[in-house]
Amino acid sequence: MKKPSIALFLATLAAASVLSACSPKFDWRDYRSPDAQFTALFPGKPAVLTREVDLDGKKVSLTMTASEVDGNTFAIGSAVLDSAEQAQAALPAMQTALLKNINGTVRSEKSASAASSTAAGTQQRSSLSIEAKGTQQGKPVLLVGRFVAQDKRIFQIIILGEESKLSRDTIDTFMDSVKLD
Repeated sequence: MKKPSIALFLATLAAASVLSACSPKFDWRDYRSPDAQFTALFPGKPAVLTREVDLDGKKVSLTMTASEVDGNTFAIGSAVLDSAEQAQAALPAMQTALLKNINGTVRSEKSASAASSTAAGTQQRSSLSIEAKGTQQGKPVLLVGRFVAQDKRIFQIIILGEESKLSRDTIDTFMDSVKLD
């Protein structure tokens, strides 16, 4: 039985978003996830779907929150894994899966890692950020992504669409608005 891909998952979310969208323009809306511990500005009303995905052999229940405007998808995926080590290992797996789906080539890449201590304990946080070019349905696309492991939780924050329809302002508005609790 063929496993559902992240690309199929995003396509399903994009279709749901198009059907629920109020207008085809950027209508930035503040969104607070009730279960995934993040806030963000989405360009339009986001749709939420949960589906099992395969991250390098590990089956994960990934909740995707996404909206689509003018053929561009803005999405945040989140899941909880069994351990912080599994969350760390999931970051390159998420990146590889998305790059594979668009036959992408990385243009730029950055990684970061930090630990912080509070009364509740120590929190580990690592991230990978990329910009990549690829193709989807025969058209050139830009993928801007940030993959974050925060203790046992993983986040996939992406924009996927035609580069000519994505201004740096639009990319920065979405990516900078994402706050992980």
